[in-house]
Amino acid sequence: MRLLVLGGTEFVGRAVVEAALGRGWEVTVLHRGRHAPPPGVRALHGDRTAPDGLTALAEDTWDAVVDTWSAAPRAVRDAARLLRGRVGRYVYVSSCSVYAWAPPAGYTEDAPLVGGASADAGQSDYARDKRGAELAASDASDAFGADRSVLVRAGLILGPYENIGRLPWWLNRVARGGPVLAPGPRDLPLQYIDVRDLADWVLGAVERELSGPYNLASPPGHTTMGGLLDACATATGGAAELRWTDPRAVLAAGIEPWGQLPVWTPPGSDLHDALQSADVSRALATGLTCRPVEDTVADTWTWLRDIGGTAPRRPDRPPVGLDPETEAKALALARARRGRGCI
Repeated sequence: MRLLVLGGTEFVGRAVVEAALGRGWEVTVLHRGRHAPPPGVRALHGDRTAPDGLTALAEDTWDAVVDTWSAAPRAVRDAARLLRGRVGRYVYVSSCSVYAWAPPAGYTEDAPLVGGASADAGQSDYARDKRGAELAASDASDAFGADRSVLVRAGLILGPYENIGRLPWWLNRVARGGPVLAPGPRDLPLQYIDVRDLADWVLGAVERELSGPYNLASPPGHTTMGGLLDACATATGGAAELRWTDPRAVLAAGIEPWGQLPVWTPPGSDLHDALQSADVSRALATGLTCRPVEDTVADTWTWLRDIGGTAPRRPDRPPVGLDPETEAKALALARARRGRGCI
């Protein structure tokens, strides 16, 4: 197989490249030169936001292209137009954020989608950018059409090379030790996808000549908040004391779910239903397998230590995590609430 990856040097793109090389595929990457691609690829340089940024792709053919773009949809439109006659299949790594807010628990690929998106648009907000890019890739008249495009509606993505900072923050916090604010309940079900499992499924989709949209994440409840943080404690070997705290106490302290406490979403909230309960039966039926949370956490910790403990961070994403002072205040407030019998 001959694979083209637009990007291919960070997180999802890099995982796809490494998985393809592991299968013996011939891999070409088009990137801006800010990060070194994995060894073994054919590297082309180009900035797809520039007028001539796709010039390096003017010739050659590939069996498939994988695109992880997250900004202006017109960049995907331009790539799809250029490659339409020379690439067999367009795989666009999208997001479950394309569903109209708030999707109900158990939503499938047929759930209503966000409105106002366009393949020709400049950058707006994340949900419309991703949906506009889906439209750009699957346009039947100008791109690959529904029969030659795969829309990977990923949920929470974790694993080595993460450049958002969610799992790295938890690992570093638990490794630091001491009392750790652990947002409850301990058995809160989580849904996510290891980036390597995503990459394997994407390559399988190319081999099977799949098409259409797929919610891509583990089954709901693949692990729990307790399972994730226990795995962090085991991997780091630190002396952290997980202080499980009632969700009401966490919210009463003014702490922002998902952002200040990465991965965590309050049970029963729209946020939890949207991010932790997608129906992924279609992906499971087409070969998706999900490794244990212990493997994802341990391998991410190994990678994090190998690069000095500080994860790379995308400049277009806000920082995540809770500062020590806010954490200490929240733990004290939770103790006081328990003393008053509030929780």
